[in-house]
Amino acid sequence: MNVLLPMDSDNTEESRLVGIYEAKKWAMVVIEEGRVVTINHYDTRDAVTEWVEAVVVTGDFEPVMSFIEEQVMVLVAHTQRSIDDIVEAYLFKELNELAI
Repeated sequence: MNVLLPMDSDNTEESRLVGIYEAKKWAMVVIEEGRVVTINHYDTRDAVTEWVEAVVVTGDFEPVMSFIEEQVMVLVAHTQRSIDDIVEAYLFKELNELAI
């Protein structure tokens, strides 16, 4: 599963999930068999070349229409901000689907 996250930096340990307009980096987290395989960072969303299966945003009112048009699942992390917390919440199905 390829999960895209808008982040405030490319420091995997200390970066935080931010709103799409505040993103300084985009983290592509590849999850296989319940564990993180790789984390790649990109300067812009357009630089991402891998297939994106899900994007995680900070709230229901983020500008996600382009993801929806690309048939990318939009998940909301209301309280999780670190990559580890987001991955754990994803694995335990604790992230919410976007309320449309």
